Amino acid sequence: MSSRPATEPLLTLSPDEVHFWVVEPEGVTEPRLLEAYRALLDEGERERHLRFRFEKHRHQYLVSHALVRTTLSRYAPMAPEAWRFVTNAYGRPEVAGEGLPPLRFNLSHTDGMAVCAVALGVDVGADVEDALRPGQTVELADSFFAPAEVAALRALPVERQRERFFELWTLKEAYIKARGAGLSLPLDQFAFHLEPGRLPRISFDPRMEDEPEAWKFVPLRFSERHPAAVAVRRDRGLPLRVRCQRTVPLAGEGEPWFVSA
Repeated sequence: MSSRPATEPLLTLSPDEVHFWVVEPEGVTEPRLLEAYRALLDEGERERHLRFRFEKHRHQYLVSHALVRTTLSRYAPMAPEAWRFVTNAYGRPEVAGEGLPPLRFNLSHTDGMAVCAVALGVDVGADVEDALRPGQTVELADSFFAPAEVAALRALPVERQRERFFELWTLKEAYIKARGAGLSLPLDQFAFHLEPGRLPRISFDPRMEDEPEAWKFVPLRFSERHPAAVAVRRDRGLPLRVRCQRTVPLAGEGEPWFVSA
């Protein structure tokens, strides 16, 4: 372990908070920073980094994994390169080691943006999507969404359906990532209900064996292009504050902004 400089005190994270760190990987091009990021990765991460066929994807991987390591070091006296991780049966990474705060984190990245959500001792999932990506979007709903979601989506004017698709997709991705089971959870066995001015509600097919009251969901938007969402295992009757902050790992960050739920 190594201590942070006295000028950079550790951040505190209470049980009623999620911190959401945001970076735009394509904007991070300084060779000195990229070399520093490579030095943070462990052997397995370096191998995965080099396996990407396209430079764009190698760059996104490098910056987003530097984001995870530098973010975690804001909350515990551990050097970014010293963090070690274990994965569950579905591949979700978790912090390994004793004597550390019970930090839980989740990473998501897409073209133009990467996000890392951090919570204390509770399941958390994050997703960010590129709404300008090519290929099918709304058409996928018929195959992957719950019937109630498909009906609500198709009832909207055509010009609003793509936006609603990404609202639902980010929420569903955030939930399955918070559960730590990925796409082993059938996307059509749970449904989100979106109403203006209210936080999203979730309902479950009995086969899911989950309780709607156990979760809170917060939709976010960091640009017109990038809708996002966070899922937290937390009683819906309890308050939740989401702190969002843009950053460039090892270089600095902007002013935070907050969303209360």
